[in-house]
Parts: sequence; C-alpha cells; structure tokens
Amino acid sequence: MLTLTEVETLARAAHEGQADKAGRPYAEHLQAVAEGVRSRGGDPDQIAAAWLHDAVEDDALSETWLREAALSDRTKDVVRAVTKRAGETPQAYAQRILATPGALLVKEADLAHNADPARLAVLDEPTRTRLTEKYARMRALLGLTAPWPDVLLGSPAREP
Repeated sequence: MLTLTEVETLARAAHEGQADKAGRPYAEHLQAVAEGVRSRGGDPDQIAAAWLHDAVEDDALSETWLREAALSDRTKDVVRAVTKRAGETPQAYAQRILATPGALLVKEADLAHNADPARLAVLDEPTRTRLTEKYARMRALLGLTAPWPDVLLGSPAREP
C-alpha cells in the first residue's frame, strides 16, 4: 500500500504545472484539502483521497491508474465519489458523495478551501459571485448547514 507521503508525492507530480483559478500552484489546494480532512478528524484513507480528490476529474491520473493503484478500496471509493462526471447533475453528484462512507468529509474540506474568502477575493466579481453561489448550493445539497466561518475554522463534518 502507498504511504501518505507517497500519495502526496504522486498527487503533486500529477498536478505539476497546474494552477487554480487564482493562479496559485494547484498543489496548494490539494495540501489545504488534505490538512482540512486531517484537522476534521479524517483517517489515512480520507487524507489520501483528499490528496487525490481532483486527479481523475482533472485527467491528472486515469481511472485505470486509480483502479490499479496500491490504495485501499475505501480511498478509491472516496476518490470516485468526489469525482464529478460529465453531464452529471449536482443532485446526483451530492447523492453519490452522501452514499459513500468517508466522502462527505473530503468534499466538505474541498468546499471550505474553495470558498475561502482570501482565495475568492483575488477573482473578478462575476466569478467570485458565481463560485460562492455554486459552493453554497453544493453545501446545501450535502446537508452542510454550518455557517461558512465555522467551516473555515475547521468545525467537524457530519458523516452519514
């Protein structure tokens, strides 16, 4: 099985050269989500999934790689659950996350970092507004009703 250090190294390499919407190295987002999962009490499977949460969706790693990787089935299931699929409705996406043990915590940490006011502040107003509304809708679909500041400060997630 891959160690968390090996998973981190793989994720950083897979996303090498990518930047987020604010122009920051994408690995910073991965690290923030992994730390968000850790601070919310996530276990090693969830932390590994946090490092890999965008890898298949962004085509940084293939589904074949994930299937064959030396990772726990639970880590693979969480990565698949948080990977958006082409043409999928937000409702279907949220239901898959809620139905997969361990996935909600990873998605909550992802949403918390994506909605960080400091990250959003560098975006133009239309993009900032669109993303803020998008993240709020997903939080509602997932039943994450804690106010944004509580989420950003690391309040524990509710797992089904």
